[in-house]
Amino acid sequence: MTSTHELLLSRIRDVPDYPMQGVVFKDITPLLADPEAFTALTELLAELCIRHGATKIVGLEARGFILAAPAAVRSGIGFVPVRKAGKLPGATLSQSYELEYGTAEIEIHAEDLAAGDRVMVIDDVLATGGTAEASLELIRRSGAEVAGVVVLMELSFLAGRARLEPALRGAPLEALITV
Repeated sequence: MTSTHELLLSRIRDVPDYPMQGVVFKDITPLLADPEAFTALTELLAELCIRHGATKIVGLEARGFILAAPAAVRSGIGFVPVRKAGKLPGATLSQSYELEYGTAEIEIHAEDLAAGDRVMVIDDVLATGGTAEASLELIRRSGAEVAGVVVLMELSFLAGRARLEPALRGAPLEALITV
C-alpha cells in the first residue's frame, strides 16, 4: 500500500523552465485531478486543523483556497480567504510585505476573525515565506490566535521556514512534502 506522502508526491508534476528559464515549477493540478490523492490531502489537512484546535481556516490566494476550502468543509471549521489587495468588498484589514523586488499587500475581511478564534493557515507552497508571514500578522491584528501553518509543499532551498519561524511565535509549521 502506498503511503499518503508517496501518493501526494507522485501526483506533483515538475514543469521545467516555467514561468521562466531555469525554474522548475511544481504543478499540483495532477494531484487535484486525482480524486484519491485530493481526498487523501483533504483528510490530512482537516485532521491537522482539528489536532491543533483550529476554529477557522485561512486560505491564501489563490491555490491555498483550493486546499483550504475542502479541508474546512471536511473538518466543520469556517473558511476565511486572504486575498490580494482590492479584491474584497467592505471593511478589510490589510498587510504589506516585502517581495524580492518590491512589495505586495494582502487583505482579510475585518469581521471574519475575532478574539477567541484559533486560525490555521493553509497554502500550497512555502517559498520565501512573505505571504504566510503577512497572513500571521493579519490574523493577530484581528484579535485571533495563530493555531499554525500547513503547506502541501515546502521549497527548502528558498529558506521560507527561517523567515517564518519568528512570526510563528511557537505555533507549528507543517510541510507535508519538503523539496
